[in-house]
Amino acid sequence: MHAYRDQYAQLFHDGRNVVLIAISLDLADTLAAWARDDEFPYLFASDSGGVIGKTYGAHNPKFGLDNRNLFVVGPDGKIAHVMAPFREIDPEAYKELAGAIDRVTPKAGAGE
Repeated sequence: MHAYRDQYAQLFHDGRNVVLIAISLDLADTLAAWARDDEFPYLFASDSGGVIGKTYGAHNPKFGLDNRNLFVVGPDGKIAHVMAPFREIDPEAYKELAGAIDRVTPKAGAGE
């Protein structure tokens, strides 16, 4: 999550036409405290029951947790790109993510 925070302006166009929601099995209070303390500029959502993880195939019953999957959803609400699992320590993964976001993000001046 720190890598997302540190690259937020570049990867996520500083939040212009992009909404980043990090979904975790952690409880809402835990996520809120972490987001505040580490100054994350995006949203967190708690999936403490694992419903979202199971729905999107991220749940790993063998380990009882969710994989770190990443979904880019286009303005039409459809999943435009999936990175499963997301390779958070691989710099190339962030380049791939940036490309996927750029492909679905309206360009500046185009109907804004």
